[in-house]
Amino acid sequence: MKRKNLIGLGIVAPVALGVSALTAASAKLYDYAFRRVDYVPETSADKQKYADDYYRYVNWFHKVTTKQWTLHPSDLENRVEATFIPSANENAKTTVIIAHGYKGNGETMSNYAKMFYDMGYNVLLPDDRAHGNSSGDYINFGWIDRLDFVEWAHSVINNVGEDSKIIMFGVSMGGATIQMTSGEKLPSQVKLLISDCGYSNLRSELAYLLKHQFHLSPTVFVPIINAINHHRMGFSIDDVSSVKQLRKNTRPFLFIHGEKDIYVPTYMVDECFEACPEPKDIWIVPNASHAESFWMNPKAYQAKIQRFIDNYSD
Repeated sequence: MKRKNLIGLGIVAPVALGVSALTAASAKLYDYAFRRVDYVPETSADKQKYADDYYRYVNWFHKVTTKQWTLHPSDLENRVEATFIPSANENAKTTVIIAHGYKGNGETMSNYAKMFYDMGYNVLLPDDRAHGNSSGDYINFGWIDRLDFVEWAHSVINNVGEDSKIIMFGVSMGGATIQMTSGEKLPSQVKLLISDCGYSNLRSELAYLLKHQFHLSPTVFVPIINAINHHRMGFSIDDVSSVKQLRKNTRPFLFIHGEKDIYVPTYMVDECFEACPEPKDIWIVPNASHAESFWMNPKAYQAKIQRFIDNYSD
């Protein structure tokens, strides 16, 4: 999110706004942040240098054998879609469920999908609600999605077998989704979870972005945005907390975060790590910006994850 976007929204400093204008400005902010868009926004400038590599992974995604899975297929308001990539090893019993980032979709996680595929695993790539081919008008920032991920775990067991092993992995909003999923009652087949640059809670993340990216007062705008969300989505942004959910986690958890992340500040991973019970591990990647850790050194990234899996997947 960049300040220049606010000009197009017609939002000015709150001191110049009356109550009705402030409410209207907050509604515009809400729609900008929460409303579904049916395209994938351009990546940040610092990651444009990885574009050629990214599209090579996307090309692989379009060529590899896939199957489509669906939750709630007859419910048009709650239908959720996913792409399943079976391992080249037809006897593979480990499946990695991957959670994508904000305004992305399963395809945007092609690089991670290929990494896990090359490690010999099945891969499941859901489109979150209000993303990709799934239904929904508003983004829930992982709070409702976490319950879908519990269902996806059961779908893996039903399709791959009771002897499945399941790993949950996510990046950015997807990382937060996995962190929040960790606090739910998960089937025993879920062996471990991995989050890369997930936020600690939605209120803090919105406040941080309003202040540092938009140069607006969180004290003024966050309560109104919360009221709008409660009316439209039925939950408070204060419910959307990785920290609260991680306190209930019972699985091994690996946290990854870029040292120079300016979208989800690095102190948030410290809050998440502290809240999570053992066993756990944390890797702060030197000089990495938001969601850049893989791209800086894919081999080191894979090796770190493989070591964690080897230690805790049984």
